[in-house]
Amino acid sequence: MDSTDQTLFSQVADPVTSSGNKVTVVGVGQVGMACAFSILTQNVASELVLVDVVADKLKGEMLDLQHGLTFMKHARINASTDYAATANSRLCIVTAGARQKEGESRLDLVQRNTDIFKGIIPKLVEYSPNTILLIVSNPVAVWSGVNVAGVRLRDINPALGSDGDKENWEDMHRQVVQSAYEVIKLKGYTSWAIGLSVAALAQSILRNGYNVHAVSTLVKGQHGIDKDVFLSLPCVLGENGVTHIVKQPLTPEEKEMLHRSATLMSEVQSNLKL
Repeated sequence: MDSTDQTLFSQVADPVTSSGNKVTVVGVGQVGMACAFSILTQNVASELVLVDVVADKLKGEMLDLQHGLTFMKHARINASTDYAATANSRLCIVTAGARQKEGESRLDLVQRNTDIFKGIIPKLVEYSPNTILLIVSNPVAVWSGVNVAGVRLRDINPALGSDGDKENWEDMHRQVVQSAYEVIKLKGYTSWAIGLSVAALAQSILRNGYNVHAVSTLVKGQHGIDKDVFLSLPCVLGENGVTHIVKQPLTPEEKEMLHRSATLMSEVQSNLKL
């Protein structure tokens, strides 16, 4: 006797189980789920896999997303505590990590998150050796330049950020730097802006967009830096990850700050227990 499917459909070819845009999100906390939701609603991935060590929460988050698929473009959603489910992922997004506490420096998180990554990264690479790794856990970026539509703001207002700046743009810069800490103070964590940002990065990678994003990348050889450290610079993203680093003209003060950040990161790395 034919099954219901066989009665309804006459199969002429085996269906493709995956179109190749498979994305894995490790960690189903607030940030991980914001990333997953943003990726699904923007139709970035054809298949999404969630991985976490807490099985019940993991299953609950998977079911919750699956129940909403009616209102989104088609995508397969799976979840597992076994990293084998992540096999052949084009992009692996790591959000698992220790949550930043109120008043805690992001650099203080390095050792704790390094220990967590030791159990995550090797497994991802084992099952998806050609994957692109997108690390979302703090700390991510240390420095990035600011411009609007490619125009340096200091070309318009040379006093920008200095003591002679009557518009007090330095106050806005300070507010931006402290904004995440303010959100953490008010609600305990940040998530939605991070998730939307990650979805934009994922789209540039999976669709080979060659868009410019400020992401952490190896900066040795850039701006005279001779240390093996990763800092945030404007980069071109394609399907093989970072393809180019935008050459920025820096003032002596900016270059000094960048080198200071590189030295700081190098010192932090040298103290890590790997």
